[in-house]
Amino acid sequence: MRQPFLPFAPVSLRSDPDHVAAGHGTVIGIARRQAPRAPMELLAEAAITPAHGVAGDFRGRAKPDGRVARRQVSLLRREDWALAEAELGRALPWTHRRANLLVEGLDLPRIAGTILTIGAVRLAVSGECDPCRRMDEEQPGLWPALVPDWRGGYLMTVITGGYARLGDPIRLSQ
Repeated sequence: MRQPFLPFAPVSLRSDPDHVAAGHGTVIGIARRQAPRAPMELLAEAAITPAHGVAGDFRGRAKPDGRVARRQVSLLRREDWALAEAELGRALPWTHRRANLLVEGLDLPRIAGTILTIGAVRLAVSGECDPCRRMDEEQPGLWPALVPDWRGGYLMTVITGGYARLGDPIRLSQ
């Protein structure tokens, strides 16, 4: 099988023996936003394509010159969000993070080039989704609570498109 083109070199961004892949989880949230600072729109399903990332989300579009954005899809692990909530001492809507996918049960390695599948959709980790200070506009203290250990999530590029639906399994792939 031919290797897919990745717009980055697969390289370990962090080595952590306590953070190894369990291999599978579940999609428990899907969201998009049509413009910067626009409200997040919760979805039951979404088309995900190499040309647009999550359909209708402004961040995933390929550049006019054809280059692929590093942030076509952003993914947040529920377990990481729970750690940030615990640090803040309160529950918050996951959409405050402004991620496209919320997954549960997937212990995802912090390695660029890691491939995930959701049905026919194949995604490649392109790096850490560093939280910005905008998070503190959503909730004071959220930005520093998301900084440690990739709590802010993962950036993804789309290798193969398809649909993601709530309840779909998400798996590490080879």
